[in-house]
Amino acid sequence: MYIPRHNEEKRVPVMHALVTSHPLGTLVTLGSSGLFASHIPMVLENDGSEFGVLRGHISRANTQWRDFVPTVDALAIFSGHQHYITPNWYPGTKEHGEEVPTWNYVVVHAYGPLTVIQDERWLLTNVERLTSIHEAASPVPWKVSDAPQDFIRSQLRGIVGLELPIRRLEGKWKVSQNRTEEEREGVVEGLGKLGTPESLAMKDLVERK
Repeated sequence: MYIPRHNEEKRVPVMHALVTSHPLGTLVTLGSSGLFASHIPMVLENDGSEFGVLRGHISRANTQWRDFVPTVDALAIFSGHQHYITPNWYPGTKEHGEEVPTWNYVVVHAYGPLTVIQDERWLLTNVERLTSIHEAASPVPWKVSDAPQDFIRSQLRGIVGLELPIRRLEGKWKVSQNRTEEEREGVVEGLGKLGTPESLAMKDLVERK
């Protein structure tokens, strides 16, 4: 990924926080027909390594788990908050007009060897872990054990586990760092006036950087 120095995020906890808060990853692999991508929720686990390991599953009908080159690292992309930035928020637009639009965003790329897992216990643990994480905010969290055992077993037969030990982790925080303080203040003000959840999230990122 192209990362200008002022946009590079090297802090592992910050990158991990994005993966955890935006867990729907885009898993990209190289196969016999070229590049293939699937969009799957993944769990970031601490396995004692520097960057951790990603675990998830895909449908058995998805050919990606059969057709990928194991000697080429897979790539998991996690996209965080993003927003369009209009030139109208820069003072220079009124002063000289030499401004253009841009897009602010934060993203993490995780690279590593992909392993396919078909063990039922592993799959059940992964599904339970995913469920417990994403049901946590519910007033009455649904649990895998709430469904009939035979039904869950039949569902597990329809999926395949994937594990990606992260060997390289890249973070790009494009949040107006290359702009002057006055220009950044204009971006913060503009995003704040929009008042949408996404604009306010980006406003916070620009202010913190």
